Amino acid sequence: MPQPPGLNDAERRLWAAFPSGDTVVLGDDRPAGPLPDRIVRAETITRLLLGAGETRAGAVSAVRLRGAYVIGRLDVSGGTVEHELRLERCRLVEEPDLSNAKTRQLRLSDCRMPGFDGGGLQVDGYLSLSGSTVDGEVRLPRAQISGGLRMNRMTITASEPDKWAVFSGALVVDAGTFIQDSHITGGVRLVGARMNGGLFMQGTTLDNPGRIALDALNMIVEDAAEFSRDFVARGTLRLRSARVNGILSFSRGVLDSGDPARMALHGSHMQVDELLLWPLEKIQGRVSLSYSRINLIMDSPDTWPDELYLNGLTYETLRFNGTFKDRLSWVSRDPEFHLQPYEQLAAWYHGVGSDDLARKVQLAKMRARRRRLHLVGRAWNHLLDWTVGYGFRPWLAFAWFGFLLAVGTTVFSADPPKPIKPPDERPVFHSLVYSLDLLIPLDTFGQQQAFDAMGWSRWVAYTLVATGWVLATALIAGVTRVLRPN
Repeated sequence: MPQPPGLNDAERRLWAAFPSGDTVVLGDDRPAGPLPDRIVRAETITRLLLGAGETRAGAVSAVRLRGAYVIGRLDVSGGTVEHELRLERCRLVEEPDLSNAKTRQLRLSDCRMPGFDGGGLQVDGYLSLSGSTVDGEVRLPRAQISGGLRMNRMTITASEPDKWAVFSGALVVDAGTFIQDSHITGGVRLVGARMNGGLFMQGTTLDNPGRIALDALNMIVEDAAEFSRDFVARGTLRLRSARVNGILSFSRGVLDSGDPARMALHGSHMQVDELLLWPLEKIQGRVSLSYSRINLIMDSPDTWPDELYLNGLTYETLRFNGTFKDRLSWVSRDPEFHLQPYEQLAAWYHGVGSDDLARKVQLAKMRARRRRLHLVGRAWNHLLDWTVGYGFRPWLAFAWFGFLLAVGTTVFSADPPKPIKPPDERPVFHSLVYSLDLLIPLDTFGQQQAFDAMGWSRWVAYTLVATGWVLATALIAGVTRVLRPN
């Protein structure tokens, strides 16, 4: 098949190399301007991709071009491309349009372009934009990529602050998605994405402070989601309702919302096998893990944010390098009080055999709740705390009982009460038994009905009667609260 007329020297070389798939090298660097010997029209590349070129038996025909200055729009939208496209260190003047196309593998590496439109693109192989600079938006909504997505070492800058740098919805990648060591200015949208080979963003910076840095609502990741090893997010990471069947890692990363009032990590309603919330420094901004289900959480108290929302969070295992007091601080960082985080933590301590710590968590729960009650409620709760530890420390009631019994025995030994019954109808007076009879709300030993304290010791008797009722009421109320904490 003869070459079409009107081709320049670079295009004739490309047309001649197409049947064998050889790489046409026009230069080893990315051209900054339209050098005459490097200009290739996008129309020529399009015609080759769509079957206008001759193929050769025993060879794999492909468009492989390095160092070209591509003018015009590379447009294969809606077409079927049977040949590989590989552009290296090229400058594309206009945004390539591969929307709704079916192609072999695509590689536009170390190129510069004003955008990339791959909406609805189906790639039988991998799509690589690694090393490229995009001054605009990378669009991949509804794209299906069987061989993996590679966007390593990229620089992507959204055209406007309210535009997305990477826009996709329902993206499906069957092999790994690698967005490593890149710098992306603007938001990244991966809503409803399915990453069947994992998502790896180590070393990447998402720069969109005060806005959404990553929107991955309802994303599903198999294997691992790595926002780790010098990953930096300046803006909100929205992982609400995401599911990670493996590890979700922020190890050695940085999370900074850019605004203390905004979420740094919105991870509510997630399902995760293992969460490594271990960034390099304290998280700047709020974090929500509300109503998520996580099998294992590994974290560090040095990196927790000031506001942490845990209501509804359930987990099976906790691992961290802090103390029990640190973990109590962890569940108390919600600006609003909720019972569930304390109950979940107490259940976990009980499950690992630390029943004493579980009781301390329950105590902390009641004390945190007390601060939100009215004056009378706070006073009654203080009484429950001091006397019986809300029922979690009943030995306090016995300690108070023993102390008051000792006081009564001493007082009534020094100033015995006056008998009020004839000698043949009253028992022998005993100061300890008399004090015990005053403290117990029921007339158990008959001493209280047979003797009556006089003078100053009468006030001691009144005090013992009153405190006996208070201790009994507090003990009953505390135990009831333990049995029915809600």
